Amino acid sequence: MTRFGDPLTVREMATPVAGGGEVLVETLAGSVAPYAGDVFSGVRDYPLEPPVVPGLGGVGRVVQVGPDATRLRQGDLVWCDPTVRSRDDALTPDITLQGWSSRGDGGARLAEHLHDGSYAEFMRVPTENVFRLPAEAADDPARWCSLGFHAIAYGGLLAGGLEAGETLLAGGATGNLGSCAVAVALAMGAGRVVAPGRNRAVLDSLVTRFGSRVRPVGLTGDEAVDRAAMSTAAGGPIDMVIDLLPPAAPASVARTAAMTVREYGRVVLMGGVGMLGGADFALPYPWIMRNSVTVRGQWMYPRTANLGMIRLIESGALDLGAERVRTFPLDDINTAIEYAAAHAGPFDRTVLVPRSAHG
Repeated sequence: MTRFGDPLTVREMATPVAGGGEVLVETLAGSVAPYAGDVFSGVRDYPLEPPVVPGLGGVGRVVQVGPDATRLRQGDLVWCDPTVRSRDDALTPDITLQGWSSRGDGGARLAEHLHDGSYAEFMRVPTENVFRLPAEAADDPARWCSLGFHAIAYGGLLAGGLEAGETLLAGGATGNLGSCAVAVALAMGAGRVVAPGRNRAVLDSLVTRFGSRVRPVGLTGDEAVDRAAMSTAAGGPIDMVIDLLPPAAPASVARTAAMTVREYGRVVLMGGVGMLGGADFALPYPWIMRNSVTVRGQWMYPRTANLGMIRLIESGALDLGAERVRTFPLDDINTAIEYAAAHAGPFDRTVLVPRSAHG
């Protein structure tokens, strides 16, 4: 990406060299997020400094390891987590999403060093961000790329302390990330997942795929009516609410869902509500206080979530088989971005692969 608003270009660059604390990975597959076009056009106003090779994590094979790697070996099939944390503050580390975004001045400094992402044939990654995958992932690395989207939802569910048998409400359940929360919560043993949304066909598809533990709710836009419908669908107390609504969603939708949670319940905010302006989320102070509700934000996920996701997929608890995966070679990156935007529904995945792997 040479400038916000311009199409991405494909060009030859020097192969990265891994230094101490880093791993060089040959990229086999990298996800193209449905909102990638909004990032590259500047609509989302991400602090991404061009020229840059973008990308949001991926699957690859280890080419070179640094001296601090004790388990990784050349040729290992791995998942590369884009969530890079600074190493010099254990309490509040700075964060950058490699090749994608960053947080604050410290995150921007990290992004200067780990500048480029996975839309390339080779990628330089911090050692602690590389996780070995099971051998069967080699059969379909593009499908395993969806691990990154599921991990985001998993991070929120871990942050909220979801326990087996509990009832979860997944805000944005009909979207690309919200549907991941439905799938992962059920894989973790949730008793019920309330799935609100306006798209009845998508809601029905969630029930068809996951069964009666999914409780769909068609939204009307009336806060009182929708809150009552969600509570009724749960068939009992809602223990936890996770919000993964996109930036275009009104705050009122997120607030309506959040206020269904039971006394002593938990609300985890992971979506984009408010990022493009609009009304404030505005949860009532007395309601939070008198009901002893815990409200917390969560950006991405802890490092251990990568291992947890790999285990859920490898065990079959989370089945990637039903996901719709479309791959594109590097030369077709701009077509891939358009395709991803047009196929942003639940379990639709757009994946960029190197020319050699695609051919």
